[in-house]
Amino acid sequence: MERKSPRWAIQRRPELGVSFRLFVPLPHRRDNFVLGQKQRAVEVKKLSDHQVRLQWKDLISEHGGVLPMTFTAIVTLQNGALTFDSTLVNDSPLVVETIDYPYLGDFNPPTRDTPMQSEHMWYDNLVGDGLYPHFKNEKGYWGVDFPTKTIDSKQSLFCLIQTPQQGIYVEMHDPTQPYLLQYTFEQHPGVLYDATVPREDEISGIPVHLEFRTCHFVFAQPHSTKKLAPVVLRCYSGDWHAGVDLYKQWRATWFQQPHIAAWVMGVNSWQQLQINAPEEDYTIPYRNLKKYIDECASNGVGAIQLVGWNHGGQDRGDPSQDIDPGLGTWQELHDAIAYAQGKGVKMILFAKLNWADMTTEWFKKELYKYAATDPYGIPYQTGGYSYFTPTQLAGINNRRREVMDFLDPTYRDIATKEFQKILDLGAAGWLFDEVCHHGPVEYSFSPNHGYPAPGYIYNGDFPMSRQLRAAADKVNPDFIFSGEGPQDWLMQYYPVSYFRINGGSRPVARYIDSQAPLLVAVTGFDDREMLNLILLNRYIISYEPYNFKGQLTDFPLTLAYGKKIDALRRKYKSRLWDAEFRDTLGAEVTSDGSHRHSVFVTPAGKRTVVVVNEQSKKTITAKVELPNPGRLVVATPEQPDALPASSTVRIPARSAAVVMEQ
Repeated sequence: MERKSPRWAIQRRPELGVSFRLFVPLPHRRDNFVLGQKQRAVEVKKLSDHQVRLQWKDLISEHGGVLPMTFTAIVTLQNGALTFDSTLVNDSPLVVETIDYPYLGDFNPPTRDTPMQSEHMWYDNLVGDGLYPHFKNEKGYWGVDFPTKTIDSKQSLFCLIQTPQQGIYVEMHDPTQPYLLQYTFEQHPGVLYDATVPREDEISGIPVHLEFRTCHFVFAQPHSTKKLAPVVLRCYSGDWHAGVDLYKQWRATWFQQPHIAAWVMGVNSWQQLQINAPEEDYTIPYRNLKKYIDECASNGVGAIQLVGWNHGGQDRGDPSQDIDPGLGTWQELHDAIAYAQGKGVKMILFAKLNWADMTTEWFKKELYKYAATDPYGIPYQTGGYSYFTPTQLAGINNRRREVMDFLDPTYRDIATKEFQKILDLGAAGWLFDEVCHHGPVEYSFSPNHGYPAPGYIYNGDFPMSRQLRAAADKVNPDFIFSGEGPQDWLMQYYPVSYFRINGGSRPVARYIDSQAPLLVAVTGFDDREMLNLILLNRYIISYEPYNFKGQLTDFPLTLAYGKKIDALRRKYKSRLWDAEFRDTLGAEVTSDGSHRHSVFVTPAGKRTVVVVNEQSKKTITAKVELPNPGRLVVATPEQPDALPASSTVRIPARSAAVVMEQ
């Protein structure tokens, strides 16, 4: 397998090639594989100039003899895309749990000296991990024969294999998430000290090679036919932006833009506020919320994400969305929400529907029936969280949780009834915390949940989302659906995403969608660095003093600088808010210190470059290079009135400059 220009021998040694692999447990021996290297194709047929069909029958397994199965693959090379379609006909009495296809047994970097790493999307950021010249094992030295790492499709529909100048884009070509697919890397025969990959073709007479495969968790039942999700491979030149551009092209063919209330699409900021924790602190009664609402209104903060308002406080009592009598009455919370609305402050109620608190009577009497179970019939659990008391911080009395099965229509109805309580309170929206995962669960094996088991639990996110959205639309089509770091396909239902970043985060979600409402937490008491990143990447500010347990005015330095940033974005809305975000593409910036930059482009082609000075004490001089630049002006949060500028600007420590092309 070779990229012709620039030349890259991706699969180099034919003797290390692998066609496919099946995992087919036997009744008394689970360790039973079908290895493609030991099969002989009954058909290799050229269907056209760009397509070939391969077929294998009566597959020889390692410990179960010949199995009556047929595996058919159609490989298509068209317009630079290599697509692998495949189908398994399982005429045996066994379950085929996984199919590895395509399977590259000798994946090489372009040269011996070229570093290579994987990249994927998770929590609205781009996550990278080294493949060469260093490869760290992720699966436990006791669990695998060879260093192994995997990337789950439940996090990202694509995986990039990236080198400094070019890469390979790999895609699970089915946005409905019918089952789990893992992008799997396995380094043979192992590594040297410090996870260093041997540079030679052999070590101690054993071939050195990296295997890459896509593992489909299909659980193909006896006497059934299973069509696999297509896998697409494409080469590209450039860094991760070029790889993500391929995803953006495909995404445009299936992503349905949701309706989003106008207020959250404009420049706005939020406060996250917890009013009760599971240790019954009852910090802020419902009747005292007016003080916080007034403070938001007077400081231009347009929304409050209210946490711990429901019975038991944050991370207790889920999935109940009843009010907590320790905080007041239903009417008091309803009235506080109405008061906020009158002040122009939207109330967003925090909630979780994917867990059940095992300490509640509701769970013990009913909810346990709808928990996801493992292959042995044992319910999955998560450990719960610790809050402020010594006993909980030691993990002694945490509220353990079972994972609810979103594939179960009965549980979806229960969750919808709880969600209706949020609607009845008159809130402007809700934030589904931990919407991005289901704890340790991939599949539920419960036999009585209304669907053929096992069921891929992430496939239940879609019917759950549609059911909740339909309930909200009956009350208020502008009701906001937000979530904690929802995966990109869930942004069709939860278009407002709340997450956290750090100085090394890469804004892949923003690069994919320039206009998506993305919120980022600000927690520091003079948090200019985080606010500058929020300006750089067009994020919405979520103010969170005392880890979202304080008042806005508890951190006046952070609030003051955040207000300046939002004022700047309102003043230059067409340049910093409505324009297309290009990350670093389209401008080169050099400086005499540490800096970061981003580029925005208007529909008319006018460019804006935001440059952040990362130095804590030093003013830097930055040179902004744009191809064929027009007349330039510069503004800063401290000096918002734009002044004429050259391509060279001075930026104070911990500040930012906005260079705009006129």
